[in-house]
Amino acid sequence: MYWDDAVIFGLVTVAMMIAFMGGWIAFVVRDAKRKNKPRH
Repeated sequence: MYWDDAVIFGLVTVAMMIAFMGGWIAFVVRDAKRKNKPRH
């Protein structure tokens, strides 16, 4: 199987987007669960 730069770049972009969205969702859920102390 031959992986060219476009396929590798696309997979890396999708993986980074999924990781970023997962981390952001986990942060929002964790922040929403402990709402007793405001952060700002």
